[in-house]
Amino acid sequence: MKYRTLGRSGAVVSTYALGTMTFGSETAETEAARQLDEYTARGGNLVETADVYSGGESERIVGRWLGTLDEQARANIFLATKGRFPVGVEPRDAGNSRRHLRRALDASLVRLGVEHVDLYQLHSWDPLTPLDESLGFLEDAVRSGKISYAGLSNFTGWQVAKATTLAADRVPLISMQPQYNLLVREVEWEVVPACIDGGLGILPWSPLGGGWLTGKYSATEAPTGATRLGEDPERGVEAYAGRSARDRTWTTISALTEIATERGVTLSQIALAWLHDRPGVTSIILGARTVDQLTENLGASHLVLTAEEVARLDHASDPAAADYPYGAPGIEQRARTVD
Repeated sequence: MKYRTLGRSGAVVSTYALGTMTFGSETAETEAARQLDEYTARGGNLVETADVYSGGESERIVGRWLGTLDEQARANIFLATKGRFPVGVEPRDAGNSRRHLRRALDASLVRLGVEHVDLYQLHSWDPLTPLDESLGFLEDAVRSGKISYAGLSNFTGWQVAKATTLAADRVPLISMQPQYNLLVREVEWEVVPACIDGGLGILPWSPLGGGWLTGKYSATEAPTGATRLGEDPERGVEAYAGRSARDRTWTTISALTEIATERGVTLSQIALAWLHDRPGVTSIILGARTVDQLTENLGASHLVLTAEEVARLDHASDPAAADYPYGAPGIEQRARTVD
């Protein structure tokens, strides 16, 4: 396992994080504990969850696992969670207001069985709450000792820029979680530059595109069986109908297949290795149903792609921005060099 400092902080985290969204729903507690044991045995230290995962059960499972560790092992864990969405039956109990975030954080601490988390993240932008109010809560949470650092998740580029500007000299805002993978590169246009400029370490979620970058799906047949899309082909942002209709999906998978075959590794490992060294990326959030899946993905931890391999993947997965403002003419217009 490799390690990096997270954003503009001095906190050291492993470059692969363990995401726990499946815990308590797709992954039973015994299997979840095995994943946590395997991940930490391989040197991983960033365990990432959220209050809304499995209605709070993910945090409870992580909390019970933490309770089995000795003091030193527990101290090695960098624990991160998120708040923003409703966990109970009341849909209005949501958002980034002081009221909701206070209740959400306190409830997360109880479920996790801890008095403090290392990183607390706003799970998404809230259009109803002034951002200054949300940052004020995070500032108070740091001062009270309930959290060490604050982060963002699923913010757009202008929202990241606004948050980092308002947070300056107030709260240690150090990270941002976007969906980022070979099939979702549009974040490179605004989100990634905003994070780099603001000193936020990028923690990509869905690095394998919901299973698309493992090579398990076909262009000619809708998925079936015990996979996320097999159980629900229209599931979320990785729905089969949308992605299968894009030529870029299959061009990317073809390039992955070629490079994986040449290297004698899996498509997943090549996709993760590509993402591992993208500008601004600190730690990739791995989500797995089983220990076997997790072990395979962690096999990418020491895989480094050549410049030629990266170029092939970049070309195959290029989201083809329009000429302006994100294409070559726009880039050239904003460029400046000193001879």
